Amino acid sequence: MSDRDAILLLEDGRMFRGHSFGASGETLGEVVFNTSMTGYQEILTDPSYTGQILVMTYPLIGNYGTNNDDLESEKPHLKGFVVREESRIYSNFRAEESLGTYLDRHRICGLAGIDTRSLVRHIRTAGAMRGIISTDDFDLESLLRKVRGFPPMAGSDYVSEVTTEKRYRKRVDAPEKHVVVYDFGAKANILRHLQRLGCDLTVVPASTTAEEVLAFNPDGIFLSNGPGDPEPLEYVTSNIARLIGKRPLFGICLGHQLLGLALGGKTFKLKFGHRGGNQPVENLTNGRVEITSQNHGFALDPDSLDSSSVELTHINLNDQTLEGFRHREAPLLAVQYHPESSPGPHDSHYLFDEFFRMIENYGARNRD
Repeated sequence: MSDRDAILLLEDGRMFRGHSFGASGETLGEVVFNTSMTGYQEILTDPSYTGQILVMTYPLIGNYGTNNDDLESEKPHLKGFVVREESRIYSNFRAEESLGTYLDRHRICGLAGIDTRSLVRHIRTAGAMRGIISTDDFDLESLLRKVRGFPPMAGSDYVSEVTTEKRYRKRVDAPEKHVVVYDFGAKANILRHLQRLGCDLTVVPASTTAEEVLAFNPDGIFLSNGPGDPEPLEYVTSNIARLIGKRPLFGICLGHQLLGLALGGKTFKLKFGHRGGNQPVENLTNGRVEITSQNHGFALDPDSLDSSSVELTHINLNDQTLEGFRHREAPLLAVQYHPESSPGPHDSHYLFDEFFRMIENYGARNRD
């Protein structure tokens, strides 16, 4: 495990010096921050962080170690991990290794010992931007050339890096329904929630056509979370558009944005995104406020959606951005946040039940 001098340089020239933990070397990505106090292992293994260097705002990270049970995917997907202080002593009866050892084993560069408050304030003011962590090169001009040569998040397709290469099944005892899951970077706890409802799952690659999905004769279709900009994913939205009205659809995070695009909407890049387990969202259908887990840097423009066919159902109380919608006629619902809450509060678990009821109602109507 490395413990060398390290540097973080942002594309606007702002520089932070600290020490490395995890792997040595050099890594590039979009620098973003997460406000969660716990759940760093679930965050590390969330495929939605592909292409990003993540800063944790909570000052001490790693105090309960890591284990093989709290993974949201098989490995970390982010490019780098930045903390104020990494705990080299960990204490938890489930722990198997330290955070630093875990990052080193997966070749992820970590940076510690910097003023993360100053870094986060800078990102909030200037916006998320590209950056580089290095333990080898400390020449600022050289690093800046590398950073500015790295492709920006907007306009890039990161889903193709994390989607499953081939379809696979996840079965339950005595299944009640069959759901096809589009994998754009699906988290494991999402699949567990669907299975707890009694759903057999067929997980398919992002490029799977609408005709191939319907050939499975599913009871419902789920559109998962995933990384990056939704607008380059035209090969996905064209298939989703052909599925609307054919089966009940439920999309979260990137799936929410892709459903909006398939309905003719537009997306835009947020200044610094929503990442953390404390985002307040109002459910417009009943006036209740949910504390939600979120991880996204893009959002749907509500004014771009046709109000005659789309009903807005959830809104973010911090910045009034769109957090959910449903179709007025087709069986379809979507939310921007993460109702599977891994990590995060459990306020939004009811959405999986709504999806299941939608499937049952759709099946009953078609039997009649």
